[in-house]
Amino acid sequence: MSEHKATISWKRTSDEFLKGKYSREHTWTFDGGAVVQAASSPSVVPIPYSNPANVDPEEAYVAALSSCHMLTFLYLAGRRGFQIDSYDDAAVGVITKDERKIPWVSTVTLNPRIVYGGDKRPTPAEEEQLHHQSHEQCFIANSVKTAVVVKSDTSGG
Repeated sequence: MSEHKATISWKRTSDEFLKGKYSREHTWTFDGGAVVQAASSPSVVPIPYSNPANVDPEEAYVAALSSCHMLTFLYLAGRRGFQIDSYDDAAVGVITKDERKIPWVSTVTLNPRIVYGGDKRPTPAEEEQLHHQSHEQCFIANSVKTAVVVKSDTSGG
């Protein structure tokens, strides 16, 4: 199998750490060299202690699920002879409280807009099957308990 690494770095910039008055801004550095500015979500920690311009863990989680589904879908569609010209997804994650009243990302809804090229186009049933197989084979979806819903909006291109 394989290993995937991320280095998370944060430093205290305030003398009021023990009062909870400190920045949650930090960086994510990935094994390929990409650096992402991150922070807590402003819906969890108010500004100025969070930064809405930075990526928060909840957004990254939604993006990871969407990205994994898309990459799996592209692979499976190509193997079936369907040419994809573009794939855009406005994915949405919803946080609710579980039976213990603990917040969790309970649902991620994927809203892919797929434009097909070439002569071969999937039927709605074939596209639904591709999404189902993509979900079943996505490494991230197989690693979480969040319900992942796909709402497909396909364009002919």
